[in-house]
Amino acid sequence: MKFALGAIALAAALCAPLIATPAFAQAQPERRDEFFWLGEMNKATAVINTEQGLLDKSMAPRIAAGVAKVIADGNQPGGKRPSTVITFEPLLIAAAGEDVTLLHAGRSSQDMHATYRSAILRDDMLRLADQLNRTSKTLVALAGKHVGTIVPNYTNGVAAQPNSYGHYLLGHAAGLDRDAQRIREAYARIDRSSMGTTVLNGTSWPLDRARMAEYLGFAAIVDNAYDAGQISSVDEPVEAAAIVTSIALHAGAFIEDVMTQYAQSRPWILLQEGGGNTYVSSAMPQKRNPGLLNATRSDASTAVTLAMGPAIQAHNITPGMSDPKESRTNSAMIDSAVKVLRNWDRIMGSLVINPERALEELNSDWTASQELADVLMRKYRLPFRVGHHFASEVVDYAKAKDIKPLDFPYAEAQRIYADAVKGSKYEGALPMSEREFRGLLDPVAIVKERATVGGPQPSEMDRMLKSANQKLAQQDAWIQEKRTRIGASLARLDADFGKLVQNAK
Repeated sequence: MKFALGAIALAAALCAPLIATPAFAQAQPERRDEFFWLGEMNKATAVINTEQGLLDKSMAPRIAAGVAKVIADGNQPGGKRPSTVITFEPLLIAAAGEDVTLLHAGRSSQDMHATYRSAILRDDMLRLADQLNRTSKTLVALAGKHVGTIVPNYTNGVAAQPNSYGHYLLGHAAGLDRDAQRIREAYARIDRSSMGTTVLNGTSWPLDRARMAEYLGFAAIVDNAYDAGQISSVDEPVEAAAIVTSIALHAGAFIEDVMTQYAQSRPWILLQEGGGNTYVSSAMPQKRNPGLLNATRSDASTAVTLAMGPAIQAHNITPGMSDPKESRTNSAMIDSAVKVLRNWDRIMGSLVINPERALEELNSDWTASQELADVLMRKYRLPFRVGHHFASEVVDYAKAKDIKPLDFPYAEAQRIYADAVKGSKYEGALPMSEREFRGLLDPVAIVKERATVGGPQPSEMDRMLKSANQKLAQQDAWIQEKRTRIGASLARLDADFGKLVQNAK
C-alpha cells in the first residue's frame, strides 16, 4: 500500500480555510452529528442547484443566508440541533421563508438520512481504525522487547510448548492487522453517497449526485438508487458490527490468557499492582484482584452484545426499514470497541513479566518433549509416531517419579527407547548422545533453532517485526489520507457556499 504524500499535503492545505471559519462553516467536532451533516447537505444543494439552474439565482443568496442562520444558531450553546429532515426544515422556513423548501427538490428524508448515517459511520470507522492502530503499535513494541523472553504457550488450557513471548504477541498483532484490513474494506463500501436517489428509484430532477458526493467527502456514489436507501444502508452497520465482534473476540482471548495466571500462586505474568490495575479484596487481605482485566473482559462482552444488535434488527424486515439504522446506536457499538482497545492498551502497559519464573515453569514440565520425536524423525529417520511413543513414555515415567526434564537420567531414556522399538525394524539403541538428549529438552534452544517461516527464531522475528511496523505506518497514512480528504471536501464546500451567502449582503 502506497500513499501519495504530496496529495495528502495538498489536501491538508485545502483544509486551511477551516481555521478561520464563518458562522455557517461548522466547527469540526470530534463527533459530526446528524445536524452537522444536514447542514452540509443543504449548503451543497444550494451551491450545486444554483450553478446548474435548478434554483433561481436571484433567490439563492437569501436561501443560503437562511441555511447559514440555522447552522449558526445550532452551533450556539444550547442551540437547536435537530436530527431529522422534518425537524430541520421548519428552522429553515423560519429563517428564510417557504422558498427555502425549493432546496428539497428531488430530495427525501430517505436519501438524506441514508447519507448522514454513512457519513457518521465513516467517521466512526476512522476513529475505530485510529485506536486499533494505537493498540497494535503497543502490542508490536512489546513484542520487540520480548523476542528473547521464553514462556510457556498453552493449548486446551495445558502448557504445550515453549515460545518467545514476542512471537506470541505478534500472533495477536496479526489478528488485529486483519481487523485493520476489514476496516479498510468496509470503509470503501461505507464511503459512498446516497444523496440524490430520493426514495426508491431516483427523481425527475437532474441532480448532480457525483458533485454532491465530492462536497460531502465521499469517494463515490451508491450506484443503484434502490440499493442506496433500501439495501446498502442496512448492510453498513451489520458489516461494522462484524468488525466490532472480531476485535472484541481478539481482546477477550488475550485477556483470558493473562487471567489464567492469576490462578497460580506464582504467576509468570500479571498486572502491576495499583494504579487502577488491581484492587485488594474486601475480605481477604492477600488477594489482589485484576480489576482492569475483569473490566476489559466485561467491556468486550458488551461490545459483542451490541454488535449482535444490527443483525437481529435487520432480520426479517422488509427492505429499507429503519430498525438497524439508528446512528447513535451504531456509534455506541463502535464506541464499545474503541473502549475495549483503549483498555487493552492499558493492560499491555501494565504487564509485569517474569522471564525466570516462566523458564522455571517450562523446566518443571515437559513442554519440550515433542522436540525428541521431531529430531528422531528428522535426523534419525524414525517414524514420528514411534518417536512420539518414546517421548510419551519418557514423560509418563518422569511424572510418576516426579523427575524434571533437566534431571531425567539418560540411562532411563536409553532403556525406555529400547523397549519402545523392541520387536520392530527400528530396534536398537537410542541414537542420540546424552548431550544431544539434554539439549533437546532446553526450551531456549528449541525456540532459537526453529526453522519454520513465521517461527520465533531471531531472524524470523526480525522480519515479522519490520513487516508489522510497516503495516502500522501504512495504516496511519491511510487514516490520515481519509480524514484529510473529508476535511478538504468540506472546506471547498464552505468556500463555495460562502460566496452565495456574501451575495445576500
